[in-house]
Amino acid sequence: MVSINIERLKDSIRDLSKIGYNDEDHGVYRWGFTDADMRARHWLLDLVKNEGFDAHMDGAGNVFFGIGDYHKKPAVLTGSHLDTVPAGGIFDGALGVLSGLEVLRTLKENDVKLEHPVWVVATAEEEGRFGGMMGSQAITGVVNMDWLMSAHDADNVYLKDAMAEHGLDVMNVLDAAWPAERLKAFYELHIEQGPVLFNEDICIGAVEGISGVFKWIVHLKGKADHAGTAPMNMRSDAFMGLADFAHEIERIIAEDGTDKTRITVGKVDLKPGSPHTVPGEAVFTIVGRDMSNDVMQELADSCRKALSAIARKHRLMFEYEQVSWLKPQACSDSLTQIIENKAKQRKLSCLKMPSGAGHDTQFLAQITEAGLIFIPSVNGVSHAPDEWSHWHDVEAGTNVLLDCIVESAS
Repeated sequence: MVSINIERLKDSIRDLSKIGYNDEDHGVYRWGFTDADMRARHWLLDLVKNEGFDAHMDGAGNVFFGIGDYHKKPAVLTGSHLDTVPAGGIFDGALGVLSGLEVLRTLKENDVKLEHPVWVVATAEEEGRFGGMMGSQAITGVVNMDWLMSAHDADNVYLKDAMAEHGLDVMNVLDAAWPAERLKAFYELHIEQGPVLFNEDICIGAVEGISGVFKWIVHLKGKADHAGTAPMNMRSDAFMGLADFAHEIERIIAEDGTDKTRITVGKVDLKPGSPHTVPGEAVFTIVGRDMSNDVMQELADSCRKALSAIARKHRLMFEYEQVSWLKPQACSDSLTQIIENKAKQRKLSCLKMPSGAGHDTQFLAQITEAGLIFIPSVNGVSHAPDEWSHWHDVEAGTNVLLDCIVESAS
């Protein structure tokens, strides 16, 4: 068995981590279609072209590079995303892209003969700034022009405007779709973003399925008033409505959720935002997750009912916008078995497991066989500056990815 060069992969990950790095909180800021995100895409394009790989960026901002002509034979595709959440870590997404690059380097320098092309994708806008996973949705052809024109982030920046700032036309996103017959398989290597593998000292996770996720932007509208003169029982305090809903989350999960359910209020904006003014409006996000689409629907209904009741109690108006709804997705049984087999051949411990976080795999699985490989996150931390995976786990996971790609492309 050939193996990857971990020192070379380390250097690539460290180089990418400098783009968008913040010295104050040590987080990485490559929010989708920001300047840092686009710098990372052009950095990658220059890197892989200089190493002799075919490469291009499509109309959705996805960067592709690889070996062989996927127009003549179906390709084995691997990859992940380059964008991060604000104050994110250096591995989430980036690992899947740069491990794919390291696989290509290893195949090339060892002159490995394969029957099918092997390509890597660095998807755009996976972290959901504008809702959904736009890059992989574009590849699989499940975006439409109505959504593309209306999609916006929690600060009311529109996707079409953010793309235009970087010379991308949202009208070209629809041209990014790949026909299913162009793909033979898709693999994604990712950190677990949870504590299971780390706590149980297991090297490899073979993911069986990916949680669904819905995202809302909620408005509770009351009346701004003087904090010193407005009697407590006469206020229409939007923050009190938000606080009441936060206390309802535990009950909603207990009554309508499962042990896989997650509901998170992640971003809050109180208006007008003065210490001496009763908040007249609360704008916040709700993100719900579960492995069952039916359970997700029950959760959404319960959130809606709870917010309606809270709004009546506090004399508020309740409005919400559903930014995205991504259904749960099973991974390919055959590719999951290949992942298990390759881990065993490398004498690595392996666990079949679900993914509570969303990944590009859940969309690629709709048009091809798709497999998702996890490696441990130290203490389960992700989406934070202290996100870390040990280099020996990165090496193990990338070698398993290499072996899986060789088998599927042979």
